[in-house]
Amino acid sequence: MGVVLEERDHAAQRWAARGSLAAAVLAVVLPVVSAGVGSLLLVGVGLLGAVVTAAALWWVLTRRGVVRAAAAVLAVGSPVGVIVLFHAAQLLWVVVVSLVLWGVAVWAGKTALSSTRSHHGRVTEYETPAPARAFFLMNPRSGGGKVERFGLREKAERLGARVHLLDPERPEPEDVAALAREAVKNGADLLGVAGGDGTQALVAAVAAEHDIPFLVVSAGTRNHFALDLGLDRDDPSACLDALADGVELRVDLGFAGEHPFVNNASFGAYAAVVQSPAYRDDKVGTTLELLPDLLTGQRGPLLTARAQDAVIEAPQALLISNNPYRMDDPAGLGRRERLESGVLGVLGIKVQSAAEAAGLLLGRHATGLTVLTAREVLVDADRPQIDVGVDGEALVLPTPVRCRIEPGALRVRVPRDRPGVPEAKPPLDWRRLRKLAATVGRTALPKGRARGAGTPR
Repeated sequence: MGVVLEERDHAAQRWAARGSLAAAVLAVVLPVVSAGVGSLLLVGVGLLGAVVTAAALWWVLTRRGVVRAAAAVLAVGSPVGVIVLFHAAQLLWVVVVSLVLWGVAVWAGKTALSSTRSHHGRVTEYETPAPARAFFLMNPRSGGGKVERFGLREKAERLGARVHLLDPERPEPEDVAALAREAVKNGADLLGVAGGDGTQALVAAVAAEHDIPFLVVSAGTRNHFALDLGLDRDDPSACLDALADGVELRVDLGFAGEHPFVNNASFGAYAAVVQSPAYRDDKVGTTLELLPDLLTGQRGPLLTARAQDAVIEAPQALLISNNPYRMDDPAGLGRRERLESGVLGVLGIKVQSAAEAAGLLLGRHATGLTVLTAREVLVDADRPQIDVGVDGEALVLPTPVRCRIEPGALRVRVPRDRPGVPEAKPPLDWRRLRKLAATVGRTALPKGRARGAGTPR
């Protein structure tokens, strides 16, 4: 039975590869057949529209007043104009169908190649006893009041945990790291947080320091760390099931100077924007007001980042992440496939003109984009201290800022039954797809037997 199922899987893989190649061919042939020589013009107009839109968006971000307004009109008008032009030429349906076919080709191709991948990189789960004296810090305002809405305090206490509700009315925020250390001193054998990523990072560092488990409750607004742990973001209370039936994961922890982060530390434009007192009340307006000076070098520090043998000179934005973010799968952007690879992800952006902004359409191959990994990154500047966003928290740190990763430093307790992390699709490899499509199906035989063997003489 296992042999038959394996052959069925191989057959499905072959047909997915063939379907991908067929859809790709049709996506190219359809415009040629429908528009003839005009198909080249079709492609050219579409590419020109994309380039003009990207350039216009750059002017929106780097200009003010009349120029910004004109650029905004161009950014909207360019794609609309392309659509109107295609419609007038009665070729809009060709573009739509070709794009759909290309989407099918990419989906089928990645599906075919996914079945050939090794799954040895999945994170290891460790069986450990349930905690006896768990301690939780919960922010009642986090995520728009998820603590109360999902009954998180009540459920945690029913499962034997002690809960401390942070007081949002205090003039000065409570020191969550100090509260966590006090709990460990009093015998806590697990620290948990129902709050934002910044609070999670501070408590996670205390848990790592004392080598006790850490439990994440997805009660924040974005819950990036919970997402990459494979936790349920729709029902934060499900995270508490780990108290009764859970397993442990060993994941990495990042540091910017002495400040821990579970997601990332950002330098440059974004870090400077979030420092503004007006940002909390008017995010869009503050960003549009500050970005022109930040992106054109009239304001903000001149950064230099050194990662092993690589040097990133004068990036406008620099993101150092606890494990690298996906870059080869648009559906997975902003997510990390692993949290225990032992390296930082480094993403630097340096754009000095509208042409270079348009070049960002090339993705990781763009000249203005630097993507690499390193165990340590040293971020220096032309001033003694710089703005840094650490898991969304605005800090000012002395330069140079040493970012590093502590592999496997954090013991994270998660529910045994959880959604999990979707596996990233591999990049398309048309040569491999052609080989898979050309494979002739054969009936697989048990190891050690040849076709026709085993017949009594």
